[in-house]
Amino acid sequence: MENPWQRFRQEAGRFLAVGFVATVVALILFNFLVHGFGAMDSAWFNDRPELAYVLANGVGMVISFRGTKVWAFRDRRTNHVDGGVVAFVVINLATMLIPMTCLGISRGLGLDDPISDNVSANVVGLALANAARFFLFREFVFLRVDDPELVLDLELATLHEHTHEIPAMTEEVLDQIGDGVSERPTGRPTSDPAPPRAP
Repeated sequence: MENPWQRFRQEAGRFLAVGFVATVVALILFNFLVHGFGAMDSAWFNDRPELAYVLANGVGMVISFRGTKVWAFRDRRTNHVDGGVVAFVVINLATMLIPMTCLGISRGLGLDDPISDNVSANVVGLALANAARFFLFREFVFLRVDDPELVLDLELATLHEHTHEIPAMTEEVLDQIGDGVSERPTGRPTSDPAPPRAP
């Protein structure tokens, strides 16, 4: 029997790996939009770091969803009709408020240099947000195959499929039976039955 703690560590490790890749992409894009780093005379979103954070992490979210569904939680399934996309996006957007709040606090304290922005948003805020996402994804998006809720949904889906197949099968069988009946001879036989033999 699989150890729950070992399973938890494996999922957490894969989740962190996926999050690391998504974070690197979002981090590079965020710093480019806010600070430019010599690529342009004036960064596009230097005075709007919160908006830059949303845009950068929107790109990271796409990477994160694919990696989380296919690899991080590969032993889990979702019972959402859309494959969990809406729930995943909602949770990401909701938890994105955590690093944005941290960033707003640091800016409110007058800390607007690159190091302060990244520590507040991409270190402290992101660590808190990822912890919240990990538990929310496991609870509401990606369920264990042996989870009672998911098992019931899978059974209902299977029953629904079979219920739709039964009428089609029955109609086909009835047509075959009807064809067989129509081919049988009707009426009295044209010749009399042979008389019984004498003893």
